[in-house]
Amino acid sequence: MEYIAWLNEISKDSLSLAGGKGANLGEMVKLGLPVPEGFVVTTKAFEKFLEVNGIREKIRELTERCDVENTSRLLETSKKIKELILSGEYPEDVKKEILEAYERLSFGEGKDLGTIVSGKDYASVAVRSSATAEDLPEASFAGQQATFLNVKGKDELLEAVKKCWASLYEPRAIFYRAKQGVKEASIAVVIQRMVNSEKSGVMFTVNPSTGANEMVIEATWGLGETLVSGQVQPDTYRVSKDGKILEKRIGRKEIMKVRDYASEQTIELEVPEAKKEAQVLSEEEIKKLVEYGKILEKHYGRPQDIEFAIEKNKIYIVQTRAVTTFGKAEKIKIKAEPILKGLGVSPGIAYGKVKIVHSLEDITKVEKGDILVTYMTTPDLVPTMSKCAAIVTDAGGITSHAAIVSRELGIPCVVGTQEATKVLKDGMEITVDGREGLIYKGKVKNLLEEKEKVEVTPEEAAKLKTRVKILMNLGIPTEIEKYKHLPFDGIGLMRIEFIIAKWIREHPNYLIEKGEEEKYVNKLAEGIAIVAKAIYPRFVVVRFSDLKTNEYRKLIGGEKFEIEEANPMLGWRGVSRYISPQFERAFRLECKAIRKVREEMKLDNVWVMLPFVRTVWEVERVLKIMEEEGLRRAKDFKIWLMAEVPSVIWLADKFSRLCDGFSIGSNDLLQTTVGVDRDSTILANMGYFDERNEALLRSIEYLIKVAHEHNISVSICGQAPSIYPEFTEFLVKCGIDSISVNPDVVCKVKKLVYETEKKLNRG
Repeated sequence: MEYIAWLNEISKDSLSLAGGKGANLGEMVKLGLPVPEGFVVTTKAFEKFLEVNGIREKIRELTERCDVENTSRLLETSKKIKELILSGEYPEDVKKEILEAYERLSFGEGKDLGTIVSGKDYASVAVRSSATAEDLPEASFAGQQATFLNVKGKDELLEAVKKCWASLYEPRAIFYRAKQGVKEASIAVVIQRMVNSEKSGVMFTVNPSTGANEMVIEATWGLGETLVSGQVQPDTYRVSKDGKILEKRIGRKEIMKVRDYASEQTIELEVPEAKKEAQVLSEEEIKKLVEYGKILEKHYGRPQDIEFAIEKNKIYIVQTRAVTTFGKAEKIKIKAEPILKGLGVSPGIAYGKVKIVHSLEDITKVEKGDILVTYMTTPDLVPTMSKCAAIVTDAGGITSHAAIVSRELGIPCVVGTQEATKVLKDGMEITVDGREGLIYKGKVKNLLEEKEKVEVTPEEAAKLKTRVKILMNLGIPTEIEKYKHLPFDGIGLMRIEFIIAKWIREHPNYLIEKGEEEKYVNKLAEGIAIVAKAIYPRFVVVRFSDLKTNEYRKLIGGEKFEIEEANPMLGWRGVSRYISPQFERAFRLECKAIRKVREEMKLDNVWVMLPFVRTVWEVERVLKIMEEEGLRRAKDFKIWLMAEVPSVIWLADKFSRLCDGFSIGSNDLLQTTVGVDRDSTILANMGYFDERNEALLRSIEYLIKVAHEHNISVSICGQAPSIYPEFTEFLVKCGIDSISVNPDVVCKVKKLVYETEKKLNRG
């Protein structure tokens, strides 16, 4: 089929075809996790629909002219685009494939299209939007597109698919994409057998409020709609990664949504009295969920936000996405008494005037800097939420819409207060503590002072002058448009792995074998140039490829050229690849791409970095290869070495004569210093993988000392400075030259460095 893909035919690499939700479902099927059977109406179907109906250009014109800050214009634009889509006609081949797939899902193979007379014979399905700008590692885009449950029959299915397509242009979706810098988006639709949930919920594999390395599970009776919309107070379980329940909070579940078998519709019922305050999940179910969560977190390499449903004692995983933001709560002693208490779900402190919103008609009174107080938020409130200082709701839990969107917007949020809309009044001035879930009357001075210590705008950060340069890490080239305005001195780490894995997708040796070397060079050069041009004349340190053998094997044609290693983290990677006969030609293509950017594209702000350096002799050999490709150290072309192995630390004097700078990869350096496999969940959970380890700190201090003795600069591009303020302070005290951090903490780290330098100067 051209427009349909079954879940077992797609993977996480199918984002452009199946959207974020569909791609992740396909990946989970490959992992052997219990996912309801289904298929995806791919983005090709939507694109064909737009083409046949001749509305693509009309939609582009309407969105480009729309001022998303103007609510009436936003609503008008959305209405016009949705009308264009909903009034459009299905291309016959697209319609035929959707119905054939639905018939196969309902009855299995072998039935002819149209032979089923009664609509009631068809399967009841969940129809869910899956946009290409959704469930990304960088942003959750929670609740921006539509979902339809208990859909049954051909006509109802076709209508639901079209409504999903139209939901790509809901006001909230247009607004959110504009704010996240997403210019192009398409949409697929996931169609799965309906799980008639007796229980459902959401699980985080990291505590989203505090950043603690633990599972947080919320659960309720019936379908999960009541939970994510904030209509119920769910059960909340904090669970350690080994399955031990650390804390239970049993909520009162007043209502539930279930399938009505008579009408085949979703209906809302009152929860039986005996179950309203009963524990939803058994200990066995909690342990099983933790097991699934650990599998997904390890597979994706980052914390996950997972939706589940339970039918007849079987757990189904119906969605997973990256946790894009989570806080780090710190206790602050205060004397004031709170007037309200709820669940702190998005960290931060805010002060402002209360604006109570009972319906969408009330949003016009909300001004920038107000505190939005409502029973529960909906996706339609996102544009209003974005200009608020904080959010407070009566209902909801840690996975409610208010919680997820507030974390994504970076504003404090307290949910589940039960009576905020009654206790608080319009115009009242309050202080909201989104970490502890507390609301205070008036200004709480020491809380707000604490906020001033850690929060700073890009404009404020730009005025701060620091000795230590603040650099930025970057992986996806097109993301630079979102972050180029931030006050960083250069890109301290540009990973090219994304370009290879997502833009090129073919193994370089496979391309060489096909005689398509230029494709590899041009794509690499294109991605690097996007970043270098956007921030010129600030420099970009491009790290040559550091994919491991298991990652290279996943590329098209990769299995032919890659060995299988028991521990790829410590195997054939980095410089050892570049000097090997098996990979040297591929490395030379990377060098050609750098030279193309610098010489043909005239972007001389591009420098390079060699990853996972082990020995002096291998660096000497790789520098010779680079010179043969026209890349030689010069005043405007620096070569940095990654310090990720103890040999680089203890032979820093010898390595110093071969480079212009060192960049500490604190994750890998910790791994090789204390013998902790970065992929070992067990050791991480036991506390071994902590970059504040004394042995690591001593290594860093020694490297900086020796490098400076040889007039060589030292930077760091690991995660530790983004997470631990005390680690950043340590680096400044040691005299580090630059700190490269993730975009979301550039301003915060710059202020921390500024304050630390002031303190040292006073001392």
